[in-house]
Amino acid sequence: MASPSSQATSTPQKQQDPSLVDLTASVGNGGERPMPVDDSQAWERVDQEKARRVAVADLNRKNKQTYRGLSLLWLVFQSVGVVYGDIGTSPLYVYSSTFSAHPSRDDVIGALSIIIWSLTLIVSIKYCLVVLFADDDGHGGTFAMYSLLARHANILRRDPNSSSLLRLERHHTREMPSVGRTARNFLERSNVAKIALKIIAIVGVSLVIADGILMPAQSVLGAIQGVRVVRPDFTTSAIVGISCAIIVLLFLIQWFGTAKLGSCFAPVVIVWLLFNLSTGIYNLVQYDHGVAKAFSPYFAFAYLARNGEEGWKSLGGTLLAFTGSEALFADIGAFGRTATQISWFGLAYPCLLITYLGQAAVLAADDANGIAYTNPFFYSVPPGTFYFSLVIAILTAIVASQALITSSFQLISQLMRLSYFPHIKMVHTSHKFHYQIYIPFANFLLLIGTIIVTAVYNNTTSLGHAYGVCVIIVSFITTCMAALVALIIWRIPSYVVIPVFLIFIALDGAYLTAALQKVAAGGWFTLVLAFLLSLIFALWRWGKEKQWAAEAMDRIIPAEILDLSAHGTARQSQSSSTHGKIKFSTSFGGGELFQTPGIAIFFDKVGTVGDKVPRVFTQYLRRFKSRPQVVVLFHLRPLTQPVVPDEEKFIITRFNSQMSSCYRVTLRHGYAEDMLTSELKPRIVMELILFLTRGAPDASPEDVAPSVQKELQTLNQAQAAQVLYVMGKEMMQIRKSSKRNPLRWAALEVFLWIRENSRRKLSDMNIDHDSLIEVGFVKDI
Repeated sequence: MASPSSQATSTPQKQQDPSLVDLTASVGNGGERPMPVDDSQAWERVDQEKARRVAVADLNRKNKQTYRGLSLLWLVFQSVGVVYGDIGTSPLYVYSSTFSAHPSRDDVIGALSIIIWSLTLIVSIKYCLVVLFADDDGHGGTFAMYSLLARHANILRRDPNSSSLLRLERHHTREMPSVGRTARNFLERSNVAKIALKIIAIVGVSLVIADGILMPAQSVLGAIQGVRVVRPDFTTSAIVGISCAIIVLLFLIQWFGTAKLGSCFAPVVIVWLLFNLSTGIYNLVQYDHGVAKAFSPYFAFAYLARNGEEGWKSLGGTLLAFTGSEALFADIGAFGRTATQISWFGLAYPCLLITYLGQAAVLAADDANGIAYTNPFFYSVPPGTFYFSLVIAILTAIVASQALITSSFQLISQLMRLSYFPHIKMVHTSHKFHYQIYIPFANFLLLIGTIIVTAVYNNTTSLGHAYGVCVIIVSFITTCMAALVALIIWRIPSYVVIPVFLIFIALDGAYLTAALQKVAAGGWFTLVLAFLLSLIFALWRWGKEKQWAAEAMDRIIPAEILDLSAHGTARQSQSSSTHGKIKFSTSFGGGELFQTPGIAIFFDKVGTVGDKVPRVFTQYLRRFKSRPQVVVLFHLRPLTQPVVPDEEKFIITRFNSQMSSCYRVTLRHGYAEDMLTSELKPRIVMELILFLTRGAPDASPEDVAPSVQKELQTLNQAQAAQVLYVMGKEMMQIRKSSKRNPLRWAALEVFLWIRENSRRKLSDMNIDHDSLIEVGFVKDI
């Protein structure tokens, strides 16, 4: 017979949420479920404790998924089609962007050495082996690192009305090395440091999203311009027109989801990478395998020393070899860390190294009057493969933009989660892979932005100047934030972190200074676009904090608005033949509160545990001078999983012991479930019956306490009368004092306009609108 310990360690296929373990053992017959007893206080303690435990469990839920076997291999396949299209197409233009004239063999080897070590240090070591581990519950990108830091250091202001924004996992001071402790204390105590870190994180996100607008235009224009290799008379207007049509199609198919798009695009990228690998091997054998000595970093330093300022400027071209590395981190939410690492080290990295070696062999063997450097890819393809290479290059360049489109969706979802962007519709496109998402409105905005960029910048040369600046600034920001994560969260000693940080910050700094020379030539566009996006994100967050401050006093307990002194407890009033009259407190006029037949389901967006109630309920009492026969405070709590089992969906408590038939209902649901349907009202009533009878709705009358019988009778009568939804509509207006400051007034006006136009409309909800009451109230901000 198995021991208790061995039984406890066995894991069933489908395990119940541990937060929903039956707590009724604290009342009655030991571990057996007791029949309902007339002990309201004991049951209310059980219910409140259960609700509290579930709320804590939902807040601390670990959402990161891990994959093995075929699921992991499938994600590896998909990630190739989405993540590596961008960095995989860099061989089309790296050497041509690096050299403005025919290079010597030594310069070719020097530039090749810089490319090899940039891919190795920045992509392989920094991103794949370090930064990918700085995810926030599976999310990637600079904002995920900011969110991760905010979990472990008290640097983020939270919504006082909700505990579900972000859980705090602060390490104990004694567990941290001195430098990490000092860094955390500085961030927590210095408002300047908090603001600076917030700005850095926002700018990093904005630059990647700006890339998401720029990259489709760059890649598709570059692909269609490739037709000029065989048709030199192809006009610019034709190129722009075809490019815009392809871009529209590319964004229209996003609703298919990351998995389907990745599966469709992966064969194209895999064929592209393998073709480049074979071409590189052919060129090394055919021309000059001696360029392989570029694996020694000596030749990179020798190149920079020999060419001086010109060598430093050429770094602006070689940095294009790792464009797309920022998407590699941002996209791990869709594919996971392991799949991203396997696809990089197992396919993309070796293919790209051999590709650059092969192109370098062709350039090194080119005669002094050769022009191979102007288009090294097409000049290096083996004889007889030109047209195939043209077709596969065009196809790969088109799908290359998917990396940053997916990244944009991932980053916008993070911004919404931390209240830096309004909550707009987000569609989970996979039940198996939870973070594969599609955001329709964001997709539309990206489409409009990309079309405008394509029409204005009708060639890839101008766009190329703008593109490189974004990439290296994001890399620089990532290095700085990764160092903070290592010190504060991973608690790595400073004597390890600081030397590594200095190496990478020097590398990023060298590239950054070289890239900044492109600002005047076109890089300014990306910076302006990123600045505007940062302004929107910062403005929304600032406005939300002002809204939170205005709402801080909204949630009150009924005793503050009602005089319940003569009413007794709910059970007492229900078991007696005459009910005590409820009156408003003197501060609210002192009039009598009448009771109307029916059930009213009040939507509560926060869903706190305890006696506090939302403003829509208190406004209803004040406006109608009455309370419904049965009051339900209803809260929808979304979880990051497709489906929540039926037995774990509803959490019910009483929220006021002095008012009869008042319940707080929390509905936990997955992203694949639409809970606002016509079946919601009868389901809530049924769950209330199960709650009152403690799971035994068919129990005989003698097994049910008199007070419970009375509550069930009241519930049935109320349901027969009517069941209404009551929603609050909070309208905000700017305080007169704010209007004296024109800048503050303008910022609040913009915030309120965005808020009003991004709110979910009642017409979009699949509920019975004939039984819906909307209670409006005004709040000064």
